[in-house]
Amino acid sequence: MMGNNVWNRFAPIYESAMKSQKNIYDYLYKQISLAVAGKCVLELGTGPGMIAKHIANNAESVVATDYAPKMIETAKKGFVPSNVRFEIADATNLPYADNSFDIVVIASALHIIPNPEVALNEISRVLRREETLIAPNYIFNGKKNLWQRILSLVGIKFAHEWTADQYASFLHTNGWEIKKSEIVKGRIDLMYVECRRSL
Repeated sequence: MMGNNVWNRFAPIYESAMKSQKNIYDYLYKQISLAVAGKCVLELGTGPGMIAKHIANNAESVVATDYAPKMIETAKKGFVPSNVRFEIADATNLPYADNSFDIVVIASALHIIPNPEVALNEISRVLRREETLIAPNYIFNGKKNLWQRILSLVGIKFAHEWTADQYASFLHTNGWEIKKSEIVKGRIDLMYVECRRSL
């Protein structure tokens, strides 16, 4: 995973930068809100807490985590719903007990983790049986567009640049069965997936 310094620097402007992906975030807010109704949710890679705050009204509770302390500091600013708790945590070494959550959300983060299969193992451990992983992720076509080049210039690099087929295969290989998927177009396209552990 990229060092904290990159994300700590990016934290104050992250939400503004993501306005260019408004259609994607609006889609995520709607789809994830529907999926988490009445559930105890863990979000990994929450950034400044945009998704956590938007889905809180539907969820029973949300523990929203990030690897970068400045992201969590930014997330705690402004209005925070009473059922949302922000914490610093590493997705590859989670400080939570087995079978702690009904739903785990990791949005647009697996591609920046050098060893995402370790994160999936941790997600499997803390997720209750027969429950859902929501893992929307950016997908790529092999050519860097202008937006990707800009991100690279400010130090944001991707450990993985999966195509849609490669991302689906990665999830399947690591024991996850996709129950729902959709491609959402944006400056960088996103593949929305809801999945459960394969039997």
